[in-house]
Amino acid sequence: MILRSFFRGLLFVVPVAATLYLLQWAFVTIDNLVDPERWFGFRVPGLGVAIAVVAITAIGMLASNILTRWLVQMVDRFFQRMPLTKMIYGAIKDLLDAFVGEKKKFDRPVLVGLGSVNAEVLGFITRDELSWLDRPGSVAVYFPQSYNFAGSVVLFPRESVHPLKAVPSDVMQFIVSGGVSGKH
Repeated sequence: MILRSFFRGLLFVVPVAATLYLLQWAFVTIDNLVDPERWFGFRVPGLGVAIAVVAITAIGMLASNILTRWLVQMVDRFFQRMPLTKMIYGAIKDLLDAFVGEKKKFDRPVLVGLGSVNAEVLGFITRDELSWLDRPGSVAVYFPQSYNFAGSVVLFPRESVHPLKAVPSDVMQFIVSGGVSGKH
């Protein structure tokens, strides 16, 4: 009885504590980017976060302004051409664009049969056209991993991939949680 209550408490406390800890860590890290104490002689909690939000919003406005778009494109081209930064910058940019960009990539959940083992896997179509890989009748399907910021891209014949009538974010939550979260 006491042990069962302890584990129930643990199931509640650990996710709450971990979430609060990660949020606090992110807040403090961002907040420490600005050090007003050096300039004004006193600490202003939250000023760094406020400045970061305002700066990111301002950069977003400038990036979509026709007069300053050339500057954003110039910086983008610079990072895309540098040998080492090209890989890092491109991967981070594509990942962010997939989740929050105008053309979200994880918006088509699918179910893929694995043939003779009679198993099915949940994933997301990320590319419809693969002729550049000499696979004209195939699609690219991304399979996120549970409890991890990783996944695998596997190519399948189009007829093996079955679209799902499900909310993409619900499917992603279900996959990333190892099948324990999401719609019940």
